[in-house]
Amino acid sequence: MIKNTIKLLLAIVLFASCNQYEKTPSGLAYKVTKGTSKETLKNGQSIKLNIEYKLAAKDSILSSSYAHIPVYFVLDTAHLGKYNFTELLPTSSVGDKIEFRMSVDTLKKLGMVEYNDIFKKGDFISGRVDILKTFPGQPEMMKDYAVEMDAEKAREIKDLKTYADSKKLKTQSTQNGVLVEIQNPGTLPMADSGMQATILYRGAFVNGKIFDSNMVNSKLVGQPLNVTVGVGSVIRGWDEGLRLFGKGGKGRLLVPALLAYGPQGSAPVIPPYANLVFDIEITDVTVPAPKPAQPMPGQPNQGQPANH
Repeated sequence: MIKNTIKLLLAIVLFASCNQYEKTPSGLAYKVTKGTSKETLKNGQSIKLNIEYKLAAKDSILSSSYAHIPVYFVLDTAHLGKYNFTELLPTSSVGDKIEFRMSVDTLKKLGMVEYNDIFKKGDFISGRVDILKTFPGQPEMMKDYAVEMDAEKAREIKDLKTYADSKKLKTQSTQNGVLVEIQNPGTLPMADSGMQATILYRGAFVNGKIFDSNMVNSKLVGQPLNVTVGVGSVIRGWDEGLRLFGKGGKGRLLVPALLAYGPQGSAPVIPPYANLVFDIEITDVTVPAPKPAQPMPGQPNQGQPANH
């Protein structure tokens, strides 16, 4: 009898909470907690907000700007999104809080997601939005964004320094905040800009979980990684940290998220805002072979007859 009563009460509470949600014209379920401002957002206005998406069934965060860099954009009321929170912005104000629920099945029908290990048939995505601030124009918005970027960079470096201290690692910092533990600096030539470095590596999160590796106990597994340093072929943290090693060098790179995969991460392996730890060994450093020269327009390729 008591169990049945509890189930009934839970059902009533759930039903009442569901009824608090309204729906947009596209069918998005939402509710808004109004702030103190009465002035609604305007077309062309620069806006700053926080947003978070969760898988409702698992209560696991898919992405979140809370405690990181807020989202900035210019409101274009002529091109509002369909079946997402932007439908609500023209009637919202600074200080408003929006909660919403999206059906994965509906997102599938709209071509926005595919069923997979993350998004499963019948699931829901819950979200929340806090509208933080508006700006007179984009210059003011970009100035505020730069402040938030500096704050995020400082948080990430602080977290990595705490990690290094907990592991008793002796590190030095590159110009932009990669912490480098040099176990063996190696010999000349150094892996400087424009040089090709052949690398054994193991990448892990700060919790110790390995996400990628081509070595086990300093022995190659698979293919060695050849990197031309300083040309943007790898994450910025590597381009900075590798320069401190020469041939035979060995050490560890503690890379802040903004110098790795940043706010977007690299799905499905690297989550957003992930600080990364790489154990590396530089097995060789060479000058890259020059690329073959391309023939000038109208000039025959070498070794091929010209058309007469």
